[in-house]
Amino acid sequence: MAREYNVAVAGATGAVGIEMIKTLEKRNFPVKNLRLLASVRSVGKKLTFKGTEIAIEELNHDSFKNIDIALFSAGAGISREFRKSVVAAGAVMIDNSSAFRMEDDVPLIVPEVNPEDIKWHKGVIANPNCSTIIMLVAVAPLHRAKNLKRLVAATYQATSGAGAKGMDEMLVQTRQLLNNEPIKPEVFAHRIGFNLIPHIDVFLDNGYTKEEMKMLYESRKMLHYPGLKVSCTCVRVPVMRAHSEALNMEFEQEITPEEVRAILSKSAGVIVVDDVSNKKYPMPIDASDMYDVLVGRIRQDVSRDDKRGIDMFISGDQILKGAALNAVQIAELL
Repeated sequence: MAREYNVAVAGATGAVGIEMIKTLEKRNFPVKNLRLLASVRSVGKKLTFKGTEIAIEELNHDSFKNIDIALFSAGAGISREFRKSVVAAGAVMIDNSSAFRMEDDVPLIVPEVNPEDIKWHKGVIANPNCSTIIMLVAVAPLHRAKNLKRLVAATYQATSGAGAKGMDEMLVQTRQLLNNEPIKPEVFAHRIGFNLIPHIDVFLDNGYTKEEMKMLYESRKMLHYPGLKVSCTCVRVPVMRAHSEALNMEFEQEITPEEVRAILSKSAGVIVVDDVSNKKYPMPIDASDMYDVLVGRIRQDVSRDDKRGIDMFISGDQILKGAALNAVQIAELL
């Protein structure tokens, strides 16, 4: 008989936590018992898993007794606070926050990109930043084939990246704008309704934001390529839940759009949507609620005199592949 696992979800009532529970059910993960953990405010609320209502328990240091896998999406501070308790209880923490991503002894995993790294975990495995996950699912197969040298990205990041409160703020502001009512931003630095904000996370001394530098450092770690050059501009857009990215890539070897399509059409986690004559290309509205990353607008970089440059546009569900799905896929790998 196949083994079953006792699973805990910390941050169970958040947008990603709820999606983790749904994903465990949809993918028929072998759950023996499911423990749902959140702050004291949520204790007593109930969420449904496989037709059974499960009451939310308060997250505390004794929550992980007899737990095999603990999926965390409760913020970096909470993950740091509970790391020792999870590992001491014999569970494996799969953490969705930024807390441990760049620690040398913590594997940073996208199952389609670097599954082999899971072998050296010491009780904690980190889920990468959502924008990095979506990007590398599409880029890693091309890197393996033609050796990526440099990547310039512009992101179009959905309000879901700021959680349920971010999505709610966009909806509220949209209604306020249509009704000519006053607007007071709370989640975002500026109005997000009918606007773009080129500011995600805090600004650093080099003029980039932390979000933009995450994409550089995390890509280098997962591709085992410390010399990779990456420059990003991350932008919040008034979209609900799927992130999009415009990518310009330079490879060490020549590569054509036809080769890109051939490589990606055989790659796990990718769907090529690239038929411009019929107006088919990746869009966040189509990527929402999908497991796969959509890739299209694939073309040769006309700013170069050689055939080592490729441009393309991608979209992926930030809550699913960018967070909950990737965490559950890591649990499946375990």
